[in-house]
Amino acid sequence: MLALDVQLARPGFALRVTQEFAPEGVTAVFGPSGAGKSTLLRLIAGLERGAAGHVQFGGEVWQAPGVFVPPEARGVGYVFQDARLFAHLSVAGNLRFADRRARGLPGPSRGEVVEMLDLAPLLGRRVGGLSGGERQRVAIGRALLGRPRLMLLDEPLAALDAARKAEILPYLERLCTLHGLPVLYVSHDLAELARLAHRVVVLAAGRVAAAGPLAEVLADPALAGVLGPRGAGAMLAATVAAHHPGDGLSELAHPAGRLFVPLIAAAIGARVRLRFAAEDVMLARVRPDAISALNILPATITALAEAPGGVAVGLRIGPDAAQARITQRSARALALEPGAQVFAILKTVAFARDDLGAAARLDSHPAP
Repeated sequence: MLALDVQLARPGFALRVTQEFAPEGVTAVFGPSGAGKSTLLRLIAGLERGAAGHVQFGGEVWQAPGVFVPPEARGVGYVFQDARLFAHLSVAGNLRFADRRARGLPGPSRGEVVEMLDLAPLLGRRVGGLSGGERQRVAIGRALLGRPRLMLLDEPLAALDAARKAEILPYLERLCTLHGLPVLYVSHDLAELARLAHRVVVLAAGRVAAAGPLAEVLADPALAGVLGPRGAGAMLAATVAAHHPGDGLSELAHPAGRLFVPLIAAAIGARVRLRFAAEDVMLARVRPDAISALNILPATITALAEAPGGVAVGLRIGPDAAQARITQRSARALALEPGAQVFAILKTVAFARDDLGAAARLDSHPAP
């Protein structure tokens, strides 16, 4: 367990975080630019020395009044946005440097890391000749060969274009299931987090605005103003039921009904999770017919809250929490209230392929 009770003051900014993080799996640290996400990771790693308070990991006190464990003694693997590789060394040299320093510590072997991140073709190359995605794979490999007890990833995909992001995301998915290693993953991109994270801590202006299972936080109408219309929404766990290549669609089975999404590369029977934004959901009091939308699921209203420009409507779709964003006029016209039965209408084209993640793990997880 990682436990924090820290505060840090800077001109124009103050961080105040009291939070416990789960001892395994991936916890996302999400929030707008300037919320304090990177500062929080630097503080955990020991790279930020101006904070007051306590940092404790696995029973060890890393920071307290009169106590400060230096970064190199904390057992933290840190992956920055800009990779920060040793330019004078080859890929093999970068990996060898970390491997030698951590010799004797438990963790993955050099061969395991090379295989997991597909680094064998890169070993003889110089860092300067690598693409952005390749550099980040090497940076992750070097961090893993430090045999860390905790991994911190600070927006590792932020500097990459869409193609490079698509290239590296499968490797990050493998990393996030490695040996139960706890991972804190900073990003402002919810499509990334929907694929990788199980829990989330939302920061706003240096404070924790929310924390809990990712699916529940995204669907909470009370957080609509913090998450924004593209952040708020839902993640649904489903099973691949069929593929329809002629239509360019995959068919998913969900407890509330069938869903059609853009064609995905997943085997029949595979578990997937899909994210959609609150503003992409329409609501109806009766099931519509003669409509182009393919995804129409029965839902129950759980809560309503004011949101910028409208109303955030909390929903329960089968076992999953969800959220819609509609206008106040529509909410009045439909006479919406908690407990009301409605139909949630989701346009198939609203699902981007980045919003479809493999190996759904949306079952119960401890709060971060």
